[in-house]
Amino acid sequence: MTDQRDEPAENISGGAGGGGAFTTFDAEGTSGTRAEAVVDELGARYWQKAYGGQDGFECLVRTILSQNTSDKASQPAHDSLMTRYGPADELAETLAEAPQDELAETIASAGLYNQKSEVIVRTARWVLDEYGSTREFDRFVREDDPSEVRDTLLSVKGVGPKTADCVLLFAGGRGGVFPVDTHVHRIARRMGLAPADADHEAVRAYLERDVPAEKCGFGHTAMIQFGRDYCSARKPACLDGPEACPLYDSCDRVGIDELDGEVRDPADVAD
Repeated sequence: MTDQRDEPAENISGGAGGGGAFTTFDAEGTSGTRAEAVVDELGARYWQKAYGGQDGFECLVRTILSQNTSDKASQPAHDSLMTRYGPADELAETLAEAPQDELAETIASAGLYNQKSEVIVRTARWVLDEYGSTREFDRFVREDDPSEVRDTLLSVKGVGPKTADCVLLFAGGRGGVFPVDTHVHRIARRMGLAPADADHEAVRAYLERDVPAEKCGFGHTAMIQFGRDYCSARKPACLDGPEACPLYDSCDRVGIDELDGEVRDPADVAD
């Protein structure tokens, strides 16, 4: 998940009030690690922005909707859900009482709507049981220790590491959080920023170790955009020649045979 809409050229989402400020990036080639250098290149190509300021429970619901589907499919589902069950600061209260079949119909465009509606209703009831209100849950996400927030979210059935990390980043505005979705998992291993056979959690650990905390947020969203624009799963731009990919010289191209055009998952060629 990014913010599930086109990213703006200017920073509009960081900070407690949603305004934020541009974070710094290295345009002089003095990055401390290769992963940082890649993130710097992506930041120069796309955007350098701080994140945070979204409502915590709405962000959680939005990320659940985005699981196993595209932004194009999940965004209308989110908009329909908010129209029917908003406002954001009372969302858990409303969804906890929502008939599941009605919610499923509302979010149908996101796919897996029966499963996702069950998870959303169950999670809304958990929020009320544990925190008493949507607002108190949002405060927990913004203010409590990030490790505790992450562990708590991971204890909820239907919430995995990427979902928890997206809530920490987009709602909590936490530095040093680099959510790993399918794009990030593929690209980090293909480029050699993490071992070829690393799972999602291992890739996250490598990136959060090697990328400065203030750059992890835009590193995540910019890497996703790079995956859409250049480094797709089946036909990465490098197959069209070195000049076709702006990060060609920074990439190990693990699993890619440029001579015969074969593309394999990096894990399939791991030593």
